[in-house]
Amino acid sequence: MKKLAIAAAVAALAAPAFAQSSVTLWGRVNTSVESQKEGTGDRKVVVQDNRSRLGLKGVEDLGGGLKASFELEHGFDADTGKQTNTAFWNRQASIQLAGDFGAVRLGRWTPGSYFATADYVSLHNHDTGTSSDALYSGAGFTETNKIGYFLPTIAGVTGEVAIHLGEGQEKRGLDAALNYDLGALHLGAGYSKQDNANQWALRGLYELGAFTFGGYYQQESVGGSKRKVVRLSGMYTLDASEFHINYGVSSGTNDFASYGSKPTQLTLGYNYNLSKRTKLYAFLTEINAKKNAHDFSSLAVGVRHNF
Repeated sequence: MKKLAIAAAVAALAAPAFAQSSVTLWGRVNTSVESQKEGTGDRKVVVQDNRSRLGLKGVEDLGGGLKASFELEHGFDADTGKQTNTAFWNRQASIQLAGDFGAVRLGRWTPGSYFATADYVSLHNHDTGTSSDALYSGAGFTETNKIGYFLPTIAGVTGEVAIHLGEGQEKRGLDAALNYDLGALHLGAGYSKQDNANQWALRGLYELGAFTFGGYYQQESVGGSKRKVVRLSGMYTLDASEFHINYGVSSGTNDFASYGSKPTQLTLGYNYNLSKRTKLYAFLTEINAKKNAHDFSSLAVGVRHNF
């Protein structure tokens, strides 16, 4: 009885600690069937993955407002089952301590300047697959070996700054982002730099009843070459249906990804939300590269499921 009482007391003390910890398995499978044409080649029908992923995340309440958390995210191609590159946790692998002071994060993650600008206005398919923003510049982006600080939310304002250490093998990198979200208005700014490559962008988005519209403006500099990108997006919702339009244009002295000096991209999309986690969608995207060999178009239907 004495041993039983001791065991019960230990269990009672340990229970709150276990209750304050959690680990979540989550992911997304996003796959489409598309009729694609690139350059002067023949049109072909393909099964296309749209950045499917599998993740683990956990958090522990340490008391006094302090929390420890981690996030691991694996990207894979749902059409073949292969991982997207040689790193298994190729989307995120980080650990974080957060409190009233904000948060400090170590590891690998996507630059916050991207989420604050291009990703935020990509309303159709979360900037994934062939309908993703082909013109946005990742100049100065770094993802690995980073130390980051995240501001606590103050009056709708959030922000982050991250340093890529380079570790003696490459130049150090810097990435910073600032967001403002209050009611229907959403603003953002991002900046990244590594060596002689850098970019900065400003974003705005506004919700007006069933309508949502926004866009971003970006300037890129790589060496002595400069480029500008403008993208506008709009969405209209009607019950479970969403109607989308996106248009982007780039210009400058820096030819981007062999697209030419003034490429454009137009995307028309439709989503039907079967539930909060599952949707059917269709889209038409056209990239006019001003160089026929790099024009691209795709007509697609697909399904996305979050879990």
